[in-house]
Amino acid sequence: MTTIVVGDVALIVAASTLLGAVARRLGQPTVFGQILAGIALGPTLLGRFPGDPTSRFFPGEVQPFLNVLSQIAIVVFMFVAGYEIDFRLLRREGRSALTVGVLALVAPMALTLGALSLFDGTFANVDPDHAGTRAFTLFLAVATSITALPVLAAIVRERGIAATAPGTVSMAAAGLMDAAAWLLLAAALAGTGHASDRPWQVTLAMLIVFLAVMFGVVRPLVARWMDRPRALAANHLPLALVLALTAAWATSRLGLHPVFGGFVAGLAMPRRDGVPDAEILEPMEQSAGLLLPLFFVTTGLSFDIGTVDGGGLALLAVILVVAIGGKLVPGYLGARLNGLRPRESAVVAALVNARGLTELIALNVALEAGIINAELFTVLVLMALVTTFITGPLLAVLTPEHSVRTAPPLKATSAP
Repeated sequence: MTTIVVGDVALIVAASTLLGAVARRLGQPTVFGQILAGIALGPTLLGRFPGDPTSRFFPGEVQPFLNVLSQIAIVVFMFVAGYEIDFRLLRREGRSALTVGVLALVAPMALTLGALSLFDGTFANVDPDHAGTRAFTLFLAVATSITALPVLAAIVRERGIAATAPGTVSMAAAGLMDAAAWLLLAAALAGTGHASDRPWQVTLAMLIVFLAVMFGVVRPLVARWMDRPRALAANHLPLALVLALTAAWATSRLGLHPVFGGFVAGLAMPRRDGVPDAEILEPMEQSAGLLLPLFFVTTGLSFDIGTVDGGGLALLAVILVVAIGGKLVPGYLGARLNGLRPRESAVVAALVNARGLTELIALNVALEAGIINAELFTVLVLMALVTTFITGPLLAVLTPEHSVRTAPPLKATSAP
């Protein structure tokens, strides 16, 4: 068994590295190629070859081991996503970020609720067992409104627009939307999965207590420990890892998913002068980056494009209209209302439409919790891929050299 797992890890890392490099050459973020590698190793591509190589490379008895490793990877990744949220940026771009964030979060949610009402038969045709339930409705509203802050930040850095007005506004708005979306997703999960043995109101109340403890008790204690001149551990990386995994364990015990704990731990992790500690952030990013391809493969094993029939394609069209229209139009209007020029506003709109990895994590959480079925999961993964893919070409058109203004530099402030 160990031999198979080790061989699988080598295969996954090699495939994801290769396709990640190809994606970069094509102007796409590296993670896009890694996602495609995970899908290619699953039943969508490799599994269609004679002898079903997917089943031979990834037999059922191996998948639980890969799942455990992938869960650790996304917990660490979600910690990084929370820790990377720049509270100084939120303060400086507060009005613009709030306008763009609220519009680009609420609009797709409202459009989704309208689509669920107008096309209820289409949704029920693809997922008859879950359509119409409270968790299903709330999850779909969240799924269409997610913006992937880590993917967005990578795109902004790779495009060289991190210091521009649209770059800072979009990242600040994405930080707000990320925090809101994950809390709403936690609400959608209340009363499902492991928490199905208690009323959802109780689970929500326990989540609120958990958040209060993390920010009111744990955060000050960790900050005090990090400020000690003779702390037992001068390297704070182990402390951050323990915090992330402990919070993940706590949310799992609450009946939610471990990823929520990782994200909250990242938000609660103290920052020095408002800036994440590079000695913590960079190793955590590297660790997550090494293991994330395992998550893409576990996603790919659940993704089979061959299961999408005519009804699924019709639903995909509806969801794409809702997801893309609900981001591009409100994102543009929100930026224009705060004084950005038309081209800059269009850049903000294109950036907040990127979903990528964060969306896949949310979809896997919903599939595991039994909120959606495998066919709808496949449809929503396709939506995530399309919305992420179009971000690069849109930015290539919208950001020729000197087309956007440079934002003023951030000044160091005390941690929030």
